[in-house]
Amino acid sequence: MFKELGMITSVMKNLPKIKDEATQLQQRLGQLTVEGDAGAGMVKVRMNGKFEVLGISIADEVLKGSDREFLEDTVKAAVNSALEKAKRALSEESSKAAANVGLPGLPDLSVLMGS
Repeated sequence: MFKELGMITSVMKNLPKIKDEATQLQQRLGQLTVEGDAGAGMVKVRMNGKFEVLGISIADEVLKGSDREFLEDTVKAAVNSALEKAKRALSEESSKAAANVGLPGLPDLSVLMGS
């Protein structure tokens, strides 16, 4: 019990540093970019660490075909690929931020996000 109280006291003392680190983490996540692809690279999706889609690239060969279902499935797969990479990046950046302020390791955030 006393160990937990000591941890809480430590966190309270570091609160300004924790808030600053959280702000910096949000900035880093906004600048971080990942790319997912599918269909042997025919569809690519760029996303930032805040899970915002920054861009989608679709190869001309895909657009020339008239297979709507293939295009939909490929876009979905590319988005999911980018999401997985963004989740891993978020987990890594969050762990670094926690270490910077002396907090114990955070759980794997991808587990919390349904991965």
